This record gives sequence, C-alpha cells and structure tokens, in this order.
Amino acid sequence: MDPDAVKSTLSNLAFGNVLAAAARDYKKEVLANEKAQSSNPVNEEVDLDELMDDPELEKLHADRIAALKREVEKREAFKRQGHGEYREVSEGDFLGEVTRSQNVICHFYHKEFYRCKIMDKHLKTLAPRHVDTKFIRVDAENAPFFVTKLAIKTLPCVLLFSKGVAIDRLVGFQDLGTKDDFTTTKLESVLIKKGMLSKKKKEEDDEDAEYQESIRRSVRSSENLDSDSD
Repeated sequence: MDPDAVKSTLSNLAFGNVLAAAARDYKKEVLANEKAQSSNPVNEEVDLDELMDDPELEKLHADRIAALKREVEKREAFKRQGHGEYREVSEGDFLGEVTRSQNVICHFYHKEFYRCKIMDKHLKTLAPRHVDTKFIRVDAENAPFFVTKLAIKTLPCVLLFSKGVAIDRLVGFQDLGTKDDFTTTKLESVLIKKGMLSKKKKEEDDEDAEYQESIRRSVRSSENLDSDSD
C-alpha cells in the first residue's frame, strides 16, 4: 500500500475522531443547559413550597411574630413615659420623671464643662438602645434644691434611680478609667453591672438561632430532594 495513502487515511480518521468528540461534548453541553433552564423554576417553587409547608418553621415564625409584636407594644408604652431618647428636664419636673419609671439615669451637668459634654454624647447613644430605662439630664445651675438635697459635689454626676430611689451614682469618670476617651460600650458595661441596663435575654438569642437553623434544615432538605431527582 502506498505509504502516503496510508498516512492520509490515518490523518482523516484522527480528524474524524476529533470532530466526533467535539460533537459529543457540544451535545452534552446543550442538553445540560436545557435541563438547567427547565428545572430551575420548578426547583425554586419546590423550595418555597417546602419552606412554607414546614410545620416546625411555621410555628417558630408565628411565635417570633408574636414576640416581636409584644416587644413593639412594650417599646411604645415606654416611649409614652419619655423613654427612648435623652431628654432635658427642669427642676420642677425632676421628681415626677424619676418616680414614674422603674429605672432612670439622670445626668446632672454644667453646660460649660467639657466632660459633661462627653457624658452627654454617650448617654444620647445609649438611650434608644435601652428603651426600658429612662435617660434624662438636669442643668445643675438651674436645680440648686436637688443639687443640695442629693449632695452633688462634682460634675458630671450621673445618678441612678430605681423605683424613685437613688441607689448609686457615677462621679466624674472614676468608674470609667478616669480618662476622657472611654467608649460608649465601656459606659454601657458599667451601667449593666450596676443593674440599670439589661442585656439581651439569652432565650431571645436561642430563639433566633433555632429559627435560623430551622430555615437552614428546610433548605438542605430541598437540595437533597433535587439531588435525588437528578
């Protein structure tokens, strides 16, 4: 047989094999794309249906909505009492303010004192975070009776009231490291330790974690079903 003819035949066969392989790969890719496009809407619908039909998730969702509703109602009740913001009160209103709420944090300040302005900044940040505690301030110059009655000698002076009774106080920055650059978190931590602010309850954290885990379980279950159907 002519060597050139043999070589040409082998070359043609190799080229044909390459074309055949390319054709097979192209066909596989087209089929895969068609399958993905046709299955995506169905898969998404199945995922949503399974999430909505999960009794455990529905109960957790309902419980969470009820808890959030109660929390909103509680916050609104506190706001009607003047909670949720850092407010200025006069000497005449002071007694009523500290006796109408369970916990009250009151800053006696002087408008010209730099450290009083620092304390104002931090208390203003904390007030909306801790709606269950009332945050107020009193101009010491305009409240001589209570400055004397409460034996306030140094400013800033933050008095801590529980049920209308002064149970503790922060004098200057003694409890905050004595320096001006303390953080709001530091002040918050001190007030929590003194019982004036509350941490987020552990059961609320557990409830959130359980709610999120239930969603993840439902999603994983849907993915497994999709994998089995493939």
